[in-house]
Amino acid sequence: MASYKKEKGVVWDWLTTVDHKKLGIMYLIAGTLFFLKAGLMAVFMRIQLIMPDNTFLSGQTFNEFITMHGTIMLFLAATPLLFAFMNFVIPLQIGARDVAFPFVNALGFWIFLSGGLLLSTSWFFGGGPDAGWTAYVPLSLNENQLGLDFYVLGLQVSGIGTLISAINFLVTIINMRAPGMTMMRLPLFVWTSFVTSTLILFAFTPLAAGLALLMLERIFDAQFFNPAAGGNVVIWQHIFWIFGHPEVYILVLPAFGIISEVIPAFSRKRLFGYTAMVFATMIIAFLGFMVWAHHMFTVGIGPVANSIFAIATMTIAVPTGIKIFNWLFTMWGGKITFNTAMLFASSFVPTFVLGGVTGVMLAMAPVDYLYHDTYFVVAHFHYIIVGGIVLALFAGLFYWYPKMFNHKLNEKLGVIFFILFTIGFHMTFFVQHFLGLMGMPRRVYTYLGGQGLDEFNMISTIGTFFMSAAVIVLVINIVYSAIKGERVIGVNDPWDARTLEWATPTPVPEYNFAQTPQVRSLDPLFYEKVHGDGTMKPAEPVDDIHMPNGSILPVVISIGLYFLGFGLIMLEMENPMLSPWIVVALGGLLTFGGMALRSLNDDHGYHIPKSVVKADLKKQGGGK
Repeated sequence: MASYKKEKGVVWDWLTTVDHKKLGIMYLIAGTLFFLKAGLMAVFMRIQLIMPDNTFLSGQTFNEFITMHGTIMLFLAATPLLFAFMNFVIPLQIGARDVAFPFVNALGFWIFLSGGLLLSTSWFFGGGPDAGWTAYVPLSLNENQLGLDFYVLGLQVSGIGTLISAINFLVTIINMRAPGMTMMRLPLFVWTSFVTSTLILFAFTPLAAGLALLMLERIFDAQFFNPAAGGNVVIWQHIFWIFGHPEVYILVLPAFGIISEVIPAFSRKRLFGYTAMVFATMIIAFLGFMVWAHHMFTVGIGPVANSIFAIATMTIAVPTGIKIFNWLFTMWGGKITFNTAMLFASSFVPTFVLGGVTGVMLAMAPVDYLYHDTYFVVAHFHYIIVGGIVLALFAGLFYWYPKMFNHKLNEKLGVIFFILFTIGFHMTFFVQHFLGLMGMPRRVYTYLGGQGLDEFNMISTIGTFFMSAAVIVLVINIVYSAIKGERVIGVNDPWDARTLEWATPTPVPEYNFAQTPQVRSLDPLFYEKVHGDGTMKPAEPVDDIHMPNGSILPVVISIGLYFLGFGLIMLEMENPMLSPWIVVALGGLLTFGGMALRSLNDDHGYHIPKSVVKADLKKQGGGK
């Protein structure tokens, strides 16, 4: 297979790859490392709160942990983990050989990583940011906190990567579908990824603008938010939540898509109400974009605005309810296999419903006034983020792992992982509803004893130990399965699934499909199993396959952006060892030089010869 191209060293190959499958795995690894880092901070914060008047962490460290935990989990863990599956699965599910712009895809990953590392660098320069993940002004205008500069520039850089990746997914889904793959035959995961990418396009743009304003205010003394100079702090809240509320749906819609793939596969049934699910996804996205101001009921935006945004927020429960019932009807009467992926998918449904119910409660402005700054809100959004998105990610991990890594994860260890995580999750967050109802404020690093809060805080912290043990079991499972796991090499479809990714050989060839498949129905692979010979019909004869060349330029450009951001932050440092403008110039040279090289270099890629493709098909026992 490799005779038509130059052999590369392993490290160089992964540094220069533009293959969507490898980039998916790189997103998975990077997102997991950030997930573990933010999870460790959460454990430390819960240890601090295990008893009243605890001194395990100082107030300053607690504030830095709470800021970094939220920021990393949302921007650097959940988003890239979803991008991991979107990168790996979308081209396979639509019958494409790669994404529309492979170079841009690689650039998106490296820029995201560059921004994440820039944010993490803050620990070496006086500590992390301490204004909460929302970075509310005037807290985020604290001139003595260098960590906030890392927050602003790190998210700015990382956001560029997310934005260009989303545009790439949109173009891919619109333009790269196999013949017969109409929009209303797209798998639900592709549909939800498509809608999510649209949301990213519209939501990350105001975030980028807001961060730019904050950067100008912090580094160049602009006065957009300073009331003493005619600025307005509420402007930041509007800008942030115009991004922040759709961000929830940016994360949860692909999670819905994963659940919509796993439940039909292990229920042995077609997804119930496919068309309704598609339109429910679009309605949720639209409404989710329009209700940002419900985060600002307590700011004092007035009764009319409160009422409008309250009603609009509660309306989201209707299309969400459609999805819930359709998943239940899909399982109804099915021949359900309760393996680890299905356990996570089925437990997702009631857990997310509970998070949604408390969301409806918080959508009522008078109730929100009572609960807004309490642990009730913490419990609510963790039931959405962890109970929804993380459970779906685990379901997707066990489901697509064989296609990504050519072996299955161990099921016994998977069930132990599921049990420990489920117990730990509900112990941690369910009792926080009661803490909130009892009036325990969120974002505080300690509390006084004798208020009836001690026992629930103790239970909540013990729950995090269960979740930590579960994650350790998952790591053991990954290592154990890599050594002794059930191999699926040569087994294309280990789950007897329904969608197109399971029609590709295992391991998936560089070109995905030797011949672009002809799609004849929704659930195309299942259709061929019932009405054909179980293999996809080709839409083209065997021929040379054009593929893109790898490139080191995405790494160079992302390093340049890192130095650009770091140089601007150095402007705020006292007595830096080097002139900040030298670092800025170096970053600019790498960034714009890399872009210029890419623009001036005519890279036409290469072709995999027809003879190689035919040889591969012969090994697989197919080809027409």
